[in-house]
Amino acid sequence: MDPLGAPSQFVDVDSLPGWADAYEAKQLDSHQNPVEKAQADVRSPFPYRRDINAKIILWKGDVALLNCTAIVNTSNESLTDKNPVSESVLLHAGPDLRDELQKLKGCRTGEVKLTKGFNLAARFIIHTVGPKYKSRYRTAAESSLYSCYRNVLQLAKEQAMCSVGFCVINSLKRCYPLEDATHIALRTVRRFLEIHGETLEKVVFAVSELEEATYQKLLPLYFPRSLEEEIQSLPYLPADIGNAEGEPVVPERQIRITEKPGVPDDASDEEGLEADLSFIGSHAFARMEGDVDKQRRLILQGQLSEAALQKQHQRNYNRWLCQARAEDLSDIASLKALYQTGVDNCGRTVMVVVGRNIPVTLIDMEKALLYFIHVMDHIAVKEYVLVYFHTLTNDFNQLDSNFLKKLYDIVDAKYKRNLKALYFVHPTFRSKVSAWFFTTFTVSGLKDKIHYVESLQQLFTAIPPEQIDLPPFVLEYDARENGPYYSSYPPSPDL
Repeated sequence: MDPLGAPSQFVDVDSLPGWADAYEAKQLDSHQNPVEKAQADVRSPFPYRRDINAKIILWKGDVALLNCTAIVNTSNESLTDKNPVSESVLLHAGPDLRDELQKLKGCRTGEVKLTKGFNLAARFIIHTVGPKYKSRYRTAAESSLYSCYRNVLQLAKEQAMCSVGFCVINSLKRCYPLEDATHIALRTVRRFLEIHGETLEKVVFAVSELEEATYQKLLPLYFPRSLEEEIQSLPYLPADIGNAEGEPVVPERQIRITEKPGVPDDASDEEGLEADLSFIGSHAFARMEGDVDKQRRLILQGQLSEAALQKQHQRNYNRWLCQARAEDLSDIASLKALYQTGVDNCGRTVMVVVGRNIPVTLIDMEKALLYFIHVMDHIAVKEYVLVYFHTLTNDFNQLDSNFLKKLYDIVDAKYKRNLKALYFVHPTFRSKVSAWFFTTFTVSGLKDKIHYVESLQQLFTAIPPEQIDLPPFVLEYDARENGPYYSSYPPSPDL
């Protein structure tokens, strides 16, 4: 109601039903419990999350009428577009908005500009420019549309906005296929809320009658409202679901940028300017690669030089890294088998591997290898230590020696150089024997870095207890086998 008692045309987002509300009411009416009913090992890359669903609203109406912190206006590069959304925003905001837009001097495709809401109920308007769609430039259009949604959300986060009302950014005038654009919109918002969900309370998708059916169809793919709906939606997800932030990925176009292009990663800074200059003329832009087939033949014959072998190895690793960054590895990440924790007594990063959380017989081990590379690539550039918990592992959790050899052969030289210690916690006699054979006959340089740790008290002499996140079952096992840990235990310099 306005001060004179007339009903307001604006709609408060808090009064709108959430995405999950109608579904949950339907489940209660039908006396079903979808969470208990849907039990399956296969999970979607967009798993059921009640907390995220609570932030989502699908509303058929005019985005300009939303009473929220900010609404989104879609326009052209000069911010003078005449589409139904922008015309409604300009009409309800009043003439001051038009004057403000002239001062902004346009907006590039994929970027955002911020103005006040003026006569709108929304406090701010976030203006963005969607791409013009042509099928032969589809990749560029996908990236630009992703940038629109991502930049809106990032701006909302930076400005501490509580709620954002999205229009459908891809306007009909710009010819973007509605269903393709909706996939990008939904997955971008979903990934953002997974990472920065605490920064936003409500995200409203304001759609027209024409757009509503498409959003109703695709929302369950990215925001399933139960385990049952998650499993039912899984076959309908597109092949391309973007990276961890929802961004479209074209693997063959990815490049790796190094700190010193043209210089091998394992070149030491201590070698100075002379070493850097000595490499000039041997990088890819200074000479041709030569006959690749001949190089491979020489590798097989053992006739290729050490430098050429290292270069070939680096190329292979870069391909693995590129694939790791493009692949959806959320199912492997959910195992919580590899994670970063604090630092050891020497200030080195501590990485934890939990053997019991690796169901070797149930997962794709190649994806597990990709996940290791994805997580460790930026960690391994500095000195680090690994803590492997062998606690309560069984035959189904044992990593095959062939897999470990493949991993050791694939990883970059920095992994081996900067690994300073591997703490093998709660080893068994059998695991010690296996490790001895592996480090003696299969790989070199690792044997001296392994420390067998029988108790957590022994581990804490090298890594303070507050610097390592321990799985509860490890604590329980250690307390049962070795007694509870006491903080008064006298620390020693190293293991």
